[in-house]
Amino acid sequence: MSDIRIFMDFGSTFTKVVAFDLDKEELVARVQAPSTVESDITIGLEEALKRLAEEVDFGEKEKKQALACSSAAGGLRVVCVGLVPEYTTEAARMAALGAGAKIVGTYSYELSKSEVAEIEETAPDIVLLTGGTDGGNKKVIIHNAKMLSEIKGGVKNIIVAGNKSAYDDIKEILIKTSKNIVYTKNVMSEIGVLNVDSANRAIRELFINRITEAKGIARVRSMINNVIMPTPSAVMEAAKLIAEGVAGCAGLGELLLVDVGGATTDVYSVAKGAPSRKEVSMIGLPQPYVKRTVEGDLGLFHNLDSLIEIASTEGAELIESLEEFEESVRLFHQIGKFPEGDKQIRSHLILSHLAVKTAVERHVGKIDIITTHNGDFMVQRGKDLTQLKLVIGTGGPVAFSPDPRYVLKGALFQKNSPNMLKPINPEMMLDEKYILFAIGLLAQSEPLKALKIIKKYLAKL
Repeated sequence: MSDIRIFMDFGSTFTKVVAFDLDKEELVARVQAPSTVESDITIGLEEALKRLAEEVDFGEKEKKQALACSSAAGGLRVVCVGLVPEYTTEAARMAALGAGAKIVGTYSYELSKSEVAEIEETAPDIVLLTGGTDGGNKKVIIHNAKMLSEIKGGVKNIIVAGNKSAYDDIKEILIKTSKNIVYTKNVMSEIGVLNVDSANRAIRELFINRITEAKGIARVRSMINNVIMPTPSAVMEAAKLIAEGVAGCAGLGELLLVDVGGATTDVYSVAKGAPSRKEVSMIGLPQPYVKRTVEGDLGLFHNLDSLIEIASTEGAELIESLEEFEESVRLFHQIGKFPEGDKQIRSHLILSHLAVKTAVERHVGKIDIITTHNGDFMVQRGKDLTQLKLVIGTGGPVAFSPDPRYVLKGALFQKNSPNMLKPINPEMMLDEKYILFAIGLLAQSEPLKALKIIKKYLAKL
């Protein structure tokens, strides 16, 4: 008797559905259909389930058990407001990114009227308000609470995760508004001490309980079990599972995962990232063990201009003629199909490679030389990932690429950039079935089975 479990990802472009046989610990099928979020999300879901039924025998029971994640309707859009850019504002960004959010604005110090107008126009799903260590500066976060309270529309949810000494004053200010206000622990209670878990949980809970409803995604709850997290969170859960393992099944160790998409390129690292050289000292904000960065200018479909600009400089040695390269890229982009012919395929490979290269360089740490009266010192900002033994690629431009190894080579250490702390000699693997989101969802209830399944389907490159 098979135990079929179904998992879904509501994307802005496609609704993807995966079916696993948990008894056999196997992938049974993966299908997709165009998403219909703008009209009625259930239309696209019904079409995807119809396609799944052509490959898998399932009924109402399996549908009602199904779990989903979503990046549709712009994903989970968050604005971060903090005190100092390098500390509380950056801590807020880490908390939001770790919850699967897309950062659509960051602000530091006292908000101005023009900045508040920008936030109102941006209309984020959540404003994450931080600032000050516990017992430290209260003035700025209280000022910013007052400014946010004056927004009439565009902001419905505010999470306060700053100096707890200011909370009584902030409550008096925000209680007069109609906004939904959530208070959590300070993301940085002491200088240099990160505590993003509380804010992270609050963001996810708001996504499930309120934001899916606002985006129309909650309509599918009459058909399935629930939409339980943003898609990037599901991918992050899968990355953690693969790295750490579970009781009864070992993980693969610290890793870097690159997810190349049409709108963004996301990078995840599950690693401590401490300096690998004794003469190097860490400075700046501590890095989370599980870290995610999102590059909104590196999507293979929506960001051609920025990628072509990168290709014209950093990728110049890969291109014989920039004019022919750009013409080829824009041609397959305009017709909305996969690249055809040698020139288009080569151009798409170069773009994908450069998207990976640029995104990973923004994610990893760097070594700088600081000159003092006592001499020169080597310092590290961010994570040292040079010793990582595993890099995993996912996302359509990688999973369906004719040469995924070439695409992922963009993540590797380069001798001409020795201060960029990218992996030196890792094994490379591919999520060739494009199922990591489903693994992350399954891991919430059946982590052992989820790990055994993904180990079967990660392909070595």
